[in-house]
Amino acid sequence: MEMLETELVDARLIVPTVHADARGFFCEVFRRDRFDALGIGAEFVQDNQSRSSRGVLRGMHLQIGEGVAKLVRCARGEILDVIVDVRADSPTYRRWQAFTLDDRSHHQLFVPVGFAHGFCTLSDVADVVYRQTGYYAPELERTIAYDDRELAIEWPAGIDLIVSERDATARTLREQADELRFGDPRS
Repeated sequence: MEMLETELVDARLIVPTVHADARGFFCEVFRRDRFDALGIGAEFVQDNQSRSSRGVLRGMHLQIGEGVAKLVRCARGEILDVIVDVRADSPTYRRWQAFTLDDRSHHQLFVPVGFAHGFCTLSDVADVVYRQTGYYAPELERTIAYDDRELAIEWPAGIDLIVSERDATARTLREQADELRFGDPRS
């Protein structure tokens, strides 16, 4: 297992060792001692899975308060996974980076607390599996507009995006920046 730095402070791309042969493949997707050795000591408490068809865009989601870090992978298909640093005190505040996650490379993305996360499905179907460090709490959930003009996220061209009502009506980062505090469970 190898860890690659990203352009955003604290976010990491995890490259597992894949053992493939004519039968298929095997790889470890999580191992506490290896993640600790890579400097990712996150304590994951909840696993989630979503299935989406081509063009489905989910995001940009995050939780305030103690926040939630995620370890995201695409177990089936291919997605464009996007993260935005929304920590006001970060040197990479308001910057975003995109990663292709798929069932061929098996790369995983570690999304730290204080990042908004979203993805767009590039294949006909994609299963996205992620672990998170906090339990889903609807009262702490926030959504930043996926099409926020100031962030200018470059979503895939030539794909008709399918977006939920919640994501379609989300406010921009500027409109809610003062509300996005992390580390305080009362936030």
